[in-house]
Amino acid sequence: MLRWLSLAVVAGVLTGFTLLLVTGEYINDGPVLIRMSATRGLHVGDAFVLLGWAASMLALGRLVTLPGQRHR
Repeated sequence: MLRWLSLAVVAGVLTGFTLLLVTGEYINDGPVLIRMSATRGLHVGDAFVLLGWAASMLALGRLVTLPGQRHR
């Protein structure tokens, strides 16, 4: 139970930070890859953030599939 709660907390925090980074405006956003509207779009910097988020979620998924510790 503690394992699942810990994984959910980490996934939630990573997702929250990712949303903050992707929706913010920064000097080094880079060129627009996909235009969403006249003022919004997916920038090169956002793509790196999303790739990092995806890698983190895959790592958490791997942790879920590891066998649990057995106590003697």
